[in-house]
Amino acid sequence: MTTDPHIAVIGAGPAGLMAAEVLAQGGARVTVYDAMPSAGRKFLMAGRGGLNLTHSEPLAQFMARYREATPRLQAAIEAFSPDALRAWSEALGQQTFVGSSGRVFPKAFKASPLLRAWLRRLDASGVRFAFRHRWSGWDEHGRLLFHTPDGQHAVDATATVLALGGASWPRLGSDGVWVKCLAEKGIAISKLRPANSGFTVAWSDVFRDRFEGQPLKGVALTVGAHTVRGEAMITRNGIEGGAIYALSAELREAVLGLGQAILTIALRPALDTAALTTRLSGMRGKQSLANFLRKAAQLSPVAIGLMQEAALASGRPLASFAPAELAHLVNAIPVRLTGVAPIDRAISTAGGIAFDELDEHFMLRKVPGVFAAGEMVDWEAPTGGYLLQASFATGAAAGRGVLTWINRS
Repeated sequence: MTTDPHIAVIGAGPAGLMAAEVLAQGGARVTVYDAMPSAGRKFLMAGRGGLNLTHSEPLAQFMARYREATPRLQAAIEAFSPDALRAWSEALGQQTFVGSSGRVFPKAFKASPLLRAWLRRLDASGVRFAFRHRWSGWDEHGRLLFHTPDGQHAVDATATVLALGGASWPRLGSDGVWVKCLAEKGIAISKLRPANSGFTVAWSDVFRDRFEGQPLKGVALTVGAHTVRGEAMITRNGIEGGAIYALSAELREAVLGLGQAILTIALRPALDTAALTTRLSGMRGKQSLANFLRKAAQLSPVAIGLMQEAALASGRPLASFAPAELAHLVNAIPVRLTGVAPIDRAISTAGGIAFDELDEHFMLRKVPGVFAAGEMVDWEAPTGGYLLQASFATGAAAGRGVLTWINRS
């Protein structure tokens, strides 16, 4: 190893902080630079509803969540697995538990205690932090350039880890401005696109005003050959939620490619059409149709509202549907998605640095000594712990890659 190598880590999110930890443990002198006034802004936001660190499902099933990026992420996640992430959290004094859905959370259920303990350990290991340092590329001597409150600052670094995130939640620091800096180096970057995002739907005024903010529970959502069970939420301008996020890649590509996507919603997926037809063939009497559907098929008001929307789109009143038609509609409601929510409203980002631009150690082939990790690399995954797991794992992999590189230099 060269004498006292100085490693710059740019980005103080999970990937950057994990790279810094691995580097410090390996004997490197590390400074973490970030444009924000403090570390882990988006990490803290992710923990507001309960910090979902990872998932407990078998690793083969876990890895499939990364779709076409699976082969590229396999080694990094095997080296820093979900079990390793849990052990790491517990070593920081934050015990974890597995929720009913298989998701893994810290018992504190928040990000702040974990982040505080982590920053204390990084500080004790000698990691320095330089906040309000916005990276803007390199100067003619190859030094890193930062815009700071005191003007432009140039930094010599033995190696650099870029962990700048995607382009979702720009107010928390992930704004995607790094794309221009890397593109100028001839690095191929897939266009940044919203992932785990909502979609727009042209609801009727009546439906929008009545059901905005209402959840659809226990539904099955289908697009093409992909079906997911879970929950969704009606928004004023469309639909979002966990089950939507799990299908967001397929829905996004359909909307961007075709101008729309047809999402099919099954309101009672555990009941087949025959069973529903039997239930809906009973005497309605003087009950309103909505009350009859609520009792006979155990449908919520928002579910019945969705059926009314589908009937409206078909040009027929729902009351004119025969029992068999109603039964079919219950589990085959077509919803036309017309747009993708803006990237700054998305939970995460698809696209980024093409894997072909990186070697097996996450180093940029065209810029030796510069490594990349986390969400700025071209992979995506649904919510459920997969996003953070890959960010931690690629950060650790980049840190190991730097140590390997400087030992060879």
